Amino acid sequence: MTNRILHKGRDNSFLDVLGMRIDLVQIPGVIEIVSGWIKNKEHGNYIVVSNAYDAVVSRRDSRVKNAVNSSSLTVLDGISLVLLARLKGYGFKKRVYGPDLMLNFLKVAQEKGYSSFFYGTTEATLGLLLRYLKSEFPDLKISGCYAPPFGKMAKEEDEKVARLINEAKPDVVWVGLGCPKQQLWMYGHKDALRVPVMIGVGAAFDFLAGVKPQAPLWIRDNGFEWLFRLVTEPKRLWRRYLLDYPLFVYYIVMDLIFAPHPRRRTHSPGR
Repeated sequence: MTNRILHKGRDNSFLDVLGMRIDLVQIPGVIEIVSGWIKNKEHGNYIVVSNAYDAVVSRRDSRVKNAVNSSSLTVLDGISLVLLARLKGYGFKKRVYGPDLMLNFLKVAQEKGYSSFFYGTTEATLGLLLRYLKSEFPDLKISGCYAPPFGKMAKEEDEKVARLINEAKPDVVWVGLGCPKQQLWMYGHKDALRVPVMIGVGAAFDFLAGVKPQAPLWIRDNGFEWLFRLVTEPKRLWRRYLLDYPLFVYYIVMDLIFAPHPRRRTHSPGR
């Protein structure tokens, strides 16, 4: 497994958010790093796409924090984290939005012949997702997919799925389980899966499959995707956005007031 923050040619800066270490690298940099892992035939790497909710859950649950901080790369998705990075003196331009990361990488994957395996959501959604991806990327290599049960998976079934993935020999396993399940799943399978990298992209499967509405670009760019998602999925997300996000703001304010203040950095993050 590649050592964290030691990728040649990459900016080594990171942001600490409530004890969660986030690498300041943008989508082109992520693609370059992942391509290197594939070229070198590595295994055990996984990428966490993080937001404010992840930070609150990590603070609340040490298992999740350990899974996040044990990742090969944790990138900055949520707009609140982007604003926090700027507040702390980092010239971070744009968040690493999960669906955009996925689509940008799959374009490269089609060109270079990388294969992908999709793990998560439901069988119906996976079917719609694969149909969409085949229409967008006709030559994309898809080595397989699997929709896990909603409850806890039996050990025998989990081992069977690991064998299924290893036999498929994908270059990338895309994981769409949501927080904190996907962080814990990737951490728990980093040694069992002989694949170069797993990438947790949360709701990207649902958005690209068209089963959940995706906020328009202008809403995402102006930092109001959280409001759009709250309005479209109030029963599922009200606690996250009305309780956990204010808690995140409280934690950050307390951190800014009472934590030691390192020297501000003015350099830009990796590409």
